[in-house]
Amino acid sequence: MVILAEEVRRRYGETVALDGVSLSVAEGEVYALVGPNGAGKTTLVRALTGTTVVDGRVEVLGEAPADVDPERVGLLPQEFDPAERLTARELVAYYAGLYDEARDPDDVLADVGLAGADARKPYEDLSGGQKRRTCVATALVNDPDVLFLDEPTTGIDPAGRRQLWSLLADLADGGTTILLTTHDMAEAEALADRVGLLADGQLVAVGPPADLVAAHGGDSRLELDIPEDAEGRAATALEMAGYQLVPDEAALAVTGIDPREIGDVVEALEAEDVPYEAITWKQPDLEDVYLSLTGTEVTAGGEPVPRRRGQVPAGASSRRGGEP
Repeated sequence: MVILAEEVRRRYGETVALDGVSLSVAEGEVYALVGPNGAGKTTLVRALTGTTVVDGRVEVLGEAPADVDPERVGLLPQEFDPAERLTARELVAYYAGLYDEARDPDDVLADVGLAGADARKPYEDLSGGQKRRTCVATALVNDPDVLFLDEPTTGIDPAGRRQLWSLLADLADGGTTILLTTHDMAEAEALADRVGLLADGQLVAVGPPADLVAAHGGDSRLELDIPEDAEGRAATALEMAGYQLVPDEAALAVTGIDPREIGDVVEALEAEDVPYEAITWKQPDLEDVYLSLTGTEVTAGGEPVPRRRGQVPAGASSRRGGEP
């Protein structure tokens, strides 16, 4: 294995950052550590790159992280504070000069979508997304065998994120081993061969995204945006029509149907004059998996939010109408 961790533990005073984490990453694999801020993702990256001391066994390329040839490793930390008066190209060129063999800075900047006039701007004048692209470029300039990326796409616009995802996929196809952290479930699903769901310093599940969704994501569902004062009537109408309700705090939902039955659900609501504001067909995803396993969802900013999935509002029942 290119990356190996066994029973890794790290405590900061009374705070347990890592609590017996074990993982392995093979050559050319993209492994995503997914979880909210404070789950332990950054501490684990620091352990694997030798920048923090932990209990347990940690190896990269068969050696202790501190002994690995730096020419073979690329690292993008979550916090990156370069000299702001240097241009993007000057920064990447500076990092290229730290290695015996490095790629052409202009080529690397083009790969991350920062070329031409933008590459000649001082770092302090770049947008947040352009700064992050520059940081990614500094981690790629030595053409590493192993790449550690801590929240790589923070601040990058959707089009830029897709470009970066494509670049990372190409690197992995070429044999580069990538371990990245993210709180973006869609990013993990798009990029990772395997995902490790991290919560409170522990890996609660590991596997290919599709396998995790199949095992823990639950059924597809039709989410109904119903005015609060009509939720009880909606639940009663749907139950009487024989539908199974799986509501949560976000929306009243119907499960156990396929998309061809959406019209029948709408007819059941309209027959009882129940208003609705939106109807959305929802396939299960990694967000559902994380919620199912931890009872917590992750906001766009990475903050954990406790949520009780499956809570039925007043007047509703979680059983199929007519069943005991």
